[in-house]
Amino acid sequence: MILLITGASHTGKTVLAQRILEKYHFSYLSIDLLKMGLIRSGYTDLRPEDDEMLQSYLWPIIREMIKTAIENQQNLVVEGGYIPFGWEESFSAEYLKDIHYYCLVMSREYIENHFTDIKSHACEIEKRIDDSWCTKQFVLEENAYYLDMCQKYRYPYILIDENYQVDEIILLPIIKKLFYNLS
Repeated sequence: MILLITGASHTGKTVLAQRILEKYHFSYLSIDLLKMGLIRSGYTDLRPEDDEMLQSYLWPIIREMIKTAIENQQNLVVEGGYIPFGWEESFSAEYLKDIHYYCLVMSREYIENHFTDIKSHACEIEKRIDDSWCTKQFVLEENAYYLDMCQKYRYPYILIDENYQVDEIILLPIIKKLFYNLS
């Protein structure tokens, strides 16, 4: 089974993947780690801020890793912001039955009321050297974009609108749905 976890920056994708690893022993692939490995090794001239080009560059690699995991009957969480809208077009029905997609989206109200908290958790898993680019306006715009796109594509999303605890608010509904789908 493959879990795709995407969403705007600072929504807790990596924290969620880490919790799934700890509680359910699903391996996870951080797209950001793959991105930085390719950039730092010199295998691409793209830079970390080249988001659109990075998505086009990374998705074919990630897509084939997902197929390989499914063929080997491995559970894998793939987390990151580089999962394209329309991702399902990359897979036949045979693969799609094993892929579950979740998008984390923070509401405007949540961001307005908790921006300081959002920033304070930025390094919970990843140690961000420079997070100055992450402004309230950026977070508002990016979350609005993800919400619009999820609605356009009719993708499931988890709206973070009140208390935000990965274990209670986010993880439990995903796990319940997962184990319901497994039975």
